Amino acid sequence: MSLLNVGSRALLANQVALQTAGHNIANVNTQGYSRQSVVLQTVPGQFTGGGYIGKGVDVHTILRNQSELLTRQATAAASVDASDSARVERLRQLQDVFSGGATGLGAAINDMMNAFSDVVNSPTDLTARNIVLTRIDETAKRMVGASGRLDEIAATVTEQLKGDIKAINLLAQNIAGVNDQIARAKGNGQPANDLLDQRDQLIRNLNQHIQTTQVAADDGTVSVFVAGSQPLVLGNQAASLSMDDPQDFGAASGQKRLYFQQPGSSTKSELGESTLGGGSVAGLLRFHNSDLQEGYQLLNRMAAAISLNLNEQNQLGLTLDGSMGKALLSDVVPVQPKPAITNTSAGSLVLSIADANKLPASSYVVVFTGGTAGTITAQPNGQAQAFANMGDLQTFFSDRGLQITPSGPFNANDQFFVDPLKNAAGKMQALQFSPGQLAAANPVNAAMGASNAGSLQLASLKASGDPAPLTLPPPTGVVLSFTAGTPATFTLTGNTGAPFDASTAPPTPLVGPPYTFTAGQAISIDGWEITLGGTPKTGDSVTVGNATDPQYGDWYKRNAGNAGAMMALRDTQMFDGATLSDGFAGAMAQIGTRTQSAQFAAELSSSFAANLERDRTAVSGVNLDEEAARLIQYQQAYQASAKMVQIAQNVFDTLIQTMGR
Repeated sequence: MSLLNVGSRALLANQVALQTAGHNIANVNTQGYSRQSVVLQTVPGQFTGGGYIGKGVDVHTILRNQSELLTRQATAAASVDASDSARVERLRQLQDVFSGGATGLGAAINDMMNAFSDVVNSPTDLTARNIVLTRIDETAKRMVGASGRLDEIAATVTEQLKGDIKAINLLAQNIAGVNDQIARAKGNGQPANDLLDQRDQLIRNLNQHIQTTQVAADDGTVSVFVAGSQPLVLGNQAASLSMDDPQDFGAASGQKRLYFQQPGSSTKSELGESTLGGGSVAGLLRFHNSDLQEGYQLLNRMAAAISLNLNEQNQLGLTLDGSMGKALLSDVVPVQPKPAITNTSAGSLVLSIADANKLPASSYVVVFTGGTAGTITAQPNGQAQAFANMGDLQTFFSDRGLQITPSGPFNANDQFFVDPLKNAAGKMQALQFSPGQLAAANPVNAAMGASNAGSLQLASLKASGDPAPLTLPPPTGVVLSFTAGTPATFTLTGNTGAPFDASTAPPTPLVGPPYTFTAGQAISIDGWEITLGGTPKTGDSVTVGNATDPQYGDWYKRNAGNAGAMMALRDTQMFDGATLSDGFAGAMAQIGTRTQSAQFAAELSSSFAANLERDRTAVSGVNLDEEAARLIQYQQAYQASAKMVQIAQNVFDTLIQTMGR
């Protein structure tokens, strides 16, 4: 009987080994499967006078081949890779909006500004005027199209985030369910290998969406935490995540927030974006709340600066019928600061645009720490800048081309969201389509005195409206009378306001009268600007008159001074020191830099994740050649065990037959 027992135990043990090898081969392509192997142990021998006689073999356990360290490292690396990949994919779409080439927005802007040159050369050519208006309309439509494309990207990202959060909640519930099964199975005394593989794979899938940390419990369950310390899964209980607008400013901020909710609770807590780590949700939130918002800000600032500057200059010129020009593009109405719903005072902030050439490509959050003091933070990740009083607050926004008027009192912790140019590009629209409405002519003209003996020459004359509103000269004109000397000086008659040195920024009042004359210096008088060259003699004069006075006839129809001023806008600094013609190139470079940086990060994290996954599968993966060799090994052992049983049976039969005689 002992030989039969030894053979039957060997037969069963090798059968289990064959079955385990077959299980490995069957699951060679199963995602998350860890190779299993049979651990055999010797059955304790029976003591006899002649020593211990062996009693065969038993199956001790089925071992799951895996490294906890490598599994966690590979999971974390894959989570970072998922975050970087999700972000760079969307950044490429954003980069397409700010692309160059003949069909790009930058080409439309350059074509629009260059079209003014034909009007300057031939101000009475209706075709040249019509081309300018067509280019303006085309630029406006491309701005609207670009803004619409950003809206489409934002909507797609939002839907993808919703899908990811739905997947997170489902995976959390599945992990909780498998935890419960594992805890029940642990009472059997042996590990539930396939359930452990299933849970590890669920956790890996979860980390594709949001990075987690895991803590094992004594009952075999694993607790899963997100954002550092929030328990998404505790035992067989799963919490839930949701996405919504920020609780303080709502949809006005243009951002999205991730919220955590414990099972059975109605309270939601916000998860900080910086605490999420990896996962596609973190990458998409970073893109939506940072990269995409920068794209919006750059586009809206460009649209606002173009609209405000062209409108202002066209309204300073004369149309073909001799009337003052009107706005070429829809007006830019700044969006007023949004108070937080948690504000406890009735204080408010009122905003207006003061300088179209200083506008920021950013939004801000103003937080009051007291009645007149607080901080200003550029969104989304700017450094907080303190202001001690309302004067500091106004100066901060004045330096950015904005005029802010506070109306207190304010309480501590009152907040305001400031995004004055929101949707400026989306609302851009051409208003003038008749070529006669292009105000190409200067509203003023200049004539040198008939008896001038010096070398005075007119270098330029234009209406600027800066620093004073445009006031047209009286019928007798504004006369500049010169006196020779070192330096030469001049006096004014017919003007209503003091002259300014327009070559400084901002223009500074001239000291006088008499006023010092400097050749080539731009002088601003009553909202128009004149530049003279040469050297005057005593008694020389220059008269600046109203271009529509009957004494000048229809001279204004052949003048293109204001068209020249509009064309000169392309070389005006508008975007953090960059000119209008270079503005789009600067925006394209900013988005391109972000994309290249994200691309490099994605390639690095992808390589790192692939290496760690390769290390993990080297331990846990199934090798078909190895399993085939084991099949042969276990098959031969099984056949030998069967032969052993056969021999034992023959011996037993012989013994019975002998005893029966």
